[in-house]
Amino acid sequence: MKNIFEFSFTVLPEHLDALQHVNNVVYVQWMQDIATKHWTSFVSPELDEKILWVARRHEIDYLSQAFLNDELLMRTWTGDHSAVSWDRHYEIIRKADNRKIITAKSVWVLLDKKTFKPKRIDEEILNVLK
Repeated sequence: MKNIFEFSFTVLPEHLDALQHVNNVVYVQWMQDIATKHWTSFVSPELDEKILWVARRHEIDYLSQAFLNDELLMRTWTGDHSAVSWDRHYEIIRKADNRKIITAKSVWVLLDKKTFKPKRIDEEILNVLK
C-alpha cells in the first residue's frame, strides 16, 4: 500500500443540503475526487492513457456532521485487491476538533480504456498502488 494520501479543504455553501450540513451526495463526490488525485499522483501518463477505474460499490459510515466553513482533512489509502478490483478506504476529519466525520470504503474496478471491459490488475498496476 502506498502511503496515506491527504487533502484538505473547506466546506462551501454548495456542499450543504436543506439541513445546512454537508449533503450525503457530496461525500461520494469527494471520495471520487480524492481517489483520482491519489491515483494521478503516482501513475505514469502512459499507463493512465490505457486504463480507467469505475466504482462498483460505496459504503459510508456517517459519524458526525460537517457544516459551512469547517476545515476538513480527507485521507484515502488502498486496501485488498482481486484480479480486477481494488478496495479503497477513506476518512474525513474536522480539523478544529479532530472529530471523525465519515469512514468509507469503495470497490473500484479496473477497465481497459479502449474496450471498457474489465482488465486484470497486473504487475504494472500493483507497482503504482502497492
